[in-house]
Amino acid sequence: MATNKPLITIIIPIYNVEKYLSKCLDSVINQDYHNLEVLLVDDGSTDSSGKIADEYGAKDKRIKVIHKENGGLSDARNYGLKLMTGDYVTFIDSDDYVTSDYVSFMYNLLKETDFTAPLAICSIINVYSGSGRKKDDGNQTKAVLTGKTCIEMMCYHDLVDTCAYAKLGRKELYTDDFFPKDKLFEDIGSTYKLFLQCDKVACGFSGKYYYVIRPNSIVRSNFSPKKLELLEMTDKMAKDVTAKYPDLQSAVSRRQVYARFSTLNQTLHSKDVKEVQKQLVKYIKLNKKAILNKKAPRRDKIAYYLLCLGLPLYRYAWSQYEQRKGDN
Repeated sequence: MATNKPLITIIIPIYNVEKYLSKCLDSVINQDYHNLEVLLVDDGSTDSSGKIADEYGAKDKRIKVIHKENGGLSDARNYGLKLMTGDYVTFIDSDDYVTSDYVSFMYNLLKETDFTAPLAICSIINVYSGSGRKKDDGNQTKAVLTGKTCIEMMCYHDLVDTCAYAKLGRKELYTDDFFPKDKLFEDIGSTYKLFLQCDKVACGFSGKYYYVIRPNSIVRSNFSPKKLELLEMTDKMAKDVTAKYPDLQSAVSRRQVYARFSTLNQTLHSKDVKEVQKQLVKYIKLNKKAILNKKAPRRDKIAYYLLCLGLPLYRYAWSQYEQRKGDN
């Protein structure tokens, strides 16, 4: 069917997600924006994920399935970027799913700027797998912001997220090896690079992407030294951002402190982590100014004061907070 709308590529990395893949792909093939190229990058799955992908590829000509050796999430995303032929690209993780207007919503945001904005973003809807509860992170507003403003908001967890998904960008924004290979938390090490390239970002803060929070996800599983890569990725972001925007030092410092809190939280019920905890607490206390300013979220300040009362109390308070969120 002829169309005057641009070809949009959806890249979906796949690895051992046989339980969730069909729901994801059903939400993709039922998009109300039809001129799509869907790249399913099977990253060496050992379950039936590859077979499921092939079945969908056989019944929808827009779907192309690529089977490759396992190289990790970043490698799969980069692989898709090299093969894509669309004018724009968006990412979806294979254990998540999207609304039927996920693509068209962001495309229309770009259209409303007469395509002067090379990047559009939407909000995510957190889905707590334990309870089934859903929470829209957006406030249902629209705005055209500068990339600089988006970075500042991202650093303060103010509507703008670091995730690779829930964004629609021109192909040219995604440079070679855009996602850092063999690193956890690759989103914080890459998304800011999109904003650095954009004078305008078309923002629609309505939830269009269902992010399913599972107990065994990277951010919720037990601590390992590999988790320290969050600090590496965040510090690299801070260095690159302040090189261009020195006046964002306070914002990126807050994000660096947050990364230490996030890592500390993952050590709270682990063994043989006392030295790691000591260094994390030391960093937080030395950089308390970054989270005690008026722009930092209130939760930062509460967490800091609880930590000052001792790690046992902080551990207890964090456990209670997790339970109240209803995501166990």
